[in-house]
Amino acid sequence: MTTNSQSYFLELGLINTLLIDRLTTPGAFLMAQDGNDVLLPGQYLTQDMKEGNLIDVFLYTDSEDRLVATTLKPTAILDEFALFEVVDTAPFGAFMNWGLSKDLLVPNMFQKTPFQVGEKRFLRVIYDERTHRLVGTEKLGDFFERRVKGLKPNQEVKILIISKTPLGFKCIVENKYEGLIYHNEIFENIELGDEKTAYIKTIRKDGNIDLNLRKPGSKKSGGSSDKVLELLRENNGIMPYNYKSDAELIKKVFGLSKKDFKRSLTTLQEMNKITVKDTGIYLKD
Repeated sequence: MTTNSQSYFLELGLINTLLIDRLTTPGAFLMAQDGNDVLLPGQYLTQDMKEGNLIDVFLYTDSEDRLVATTLKPTAILDEFALFEVVDTAPFGAFMNWGLSKDLLVPNMFQKTPFQVGEKRFLRVIYDERTHRLVGTEKLGDFFERRVKGLKPNQEVKILIISKTPLGFKCIVENKYEGLIYHNEIFENIELGDEKTAYIKTIRKDGNIDLNLRKPGSKKSGGSSDKVLELLRENNGIMPYNYKSDAELIKKVFGLSKKDFKRSLTTLQEMNKITVKDTGIYLKD
């Protein structure tokens, strides 16, 4: 239920605030201000839904391409980005779970590489002019703004991780720009769909933005030492790592580069807080 004002007309792919006009056996017919209505199937009705109430619903098309309403919230609405899981494939495309009874189709023409059941892909929900349906697309390049406005180097920004490339992780910056974090500058675990705070390193002429997850000017060794101490305390004061441990393993466990990790061990030993042996790191009492 909602107290928002009634939507003027029915909008496919968006959350609409509609009036419960009449209750019938199939469900409730919901009306926009322009007089057009849409069915909310009975399975979504609750006892507190009465004629004359306003209700928030998402509008999409059913298996017969008829406009229909649901109180369920999809993974993403029209023009939003999100991570979806592949639940089925067909010769013409792939079907993604987006939290509704009808799966979201990603036609072959909107896929970068063939989809496989069980894998996850980062998509944008769009309106397909050819079929007049909501579909997903993996080809996101056309949706990014290329003229960066109001941003500058070292500025803090919100990012969304969308794909992994040979160079690093691609991101959506402030919901409108394309960014990249290079692999050799990542010292923490990153997954597709993660939302993070980052800092602008460079704004390139093509509108792409290079990013850093570390705040400019931050004291790396102090922060790294604190992280090592925190993890030691969480693991009963003993961890099986030392100066010779593999760099990738250190990055995975501590979220640090090998250089920062070794510097942290030296700092903590000088502070008499740890002992480093061939068998691992030991927290001192």
